[in-house]
Order: sequence, then structure tokens, then C-alpha cells
Amino acid sequence: MSDTPPGRAEFPWFHAIGTRWMDNDIYGHVNNVQYYSYFDTAVNHFLITEGGLDIQAADVIGVCVESRCTYRAPLAFPEPIEAGVRVERLGNTSVRYGVGIFRADEPEPAAWGYFVHVFVCRQDMSPTPIPAALREALNRLA
Repeated sequence: MSDTPPGRAEFPWFHAIGTRWMDNDIYGHVNNVQYYSYFDTAVNHFLITEGGLDIQAADVIGVCVESRCTYRAPLAFPEPIEAGVRVERLGNTSVRYGVGIFRADEPEPAAWGYFVHVFVCRQDMSPTPIPAALREALNRLA
């Protein structure tokens, strides 16, 4: 992962997220653990709305096996934010997403990082190839 933050233009898909009162910590800014929730929310929203993932009944699901976040600027409730998502690497059973957390209309992220999914068979949790519809959607972000 580069030390240089990716710009807004480097993300082909965005999801708006409202910060919540509970996201703030005692210091008055969004706590670091919340950013991972934002990553997870944006990625899974994409998979559900753009890739047709049925989180309740699909035979194949994505599980997070690795994530990382670099913090650049504080955010705080009640400001609205946007999560930009891109695909940095698409394998047979896994995908690495790049995610940027942006203030509305800001060109550089307040935080950025990555999130890795391995797709597994829901029944026995064994790695399995990414289903065709999801792969097609993910290719649009590559």
C-alpha cells in the first residue's frame, strides 16, 4: 500500500455513509475502529446492489481475511462521508478492494486502505471460485 493517498478520481464507485453519534469517541472524532465498519459497509453494499449477492441465502459468501487503514484527517459526527471502492487485485477465490473514506466533495481521503475477501462455500467455509455475476461486477471496479 502506498503512503500517498489515492484521489477521489481513482475510485469508480461510491457509497454515501452517514456518521452516527456513537461513531465519535471521547476525543470528539470518529474512532479508528469505525473506519473498518465503513469499509465493510461500502464493499458489501456494492456486492449486494451491483453483484446480486444474497447475504441470507447465497451458497458462496465473502469473508474478510485482511484489512488495513491509514488515517490522514479526523472525521466527526454529524458530517456525511462517502466511501470510494475499487478493485486492486482480482483472483480466482479472492479480491482485494481499495477503499477511501472521503468528506463530501473533498479530493483526498480522510482515510484509506484495503479490505480482502476470500469467497467460501457457506456450508463448509472452504474457498471457492468467485461466482460469475459477482466477478462481472468486480471487474467493473478493476
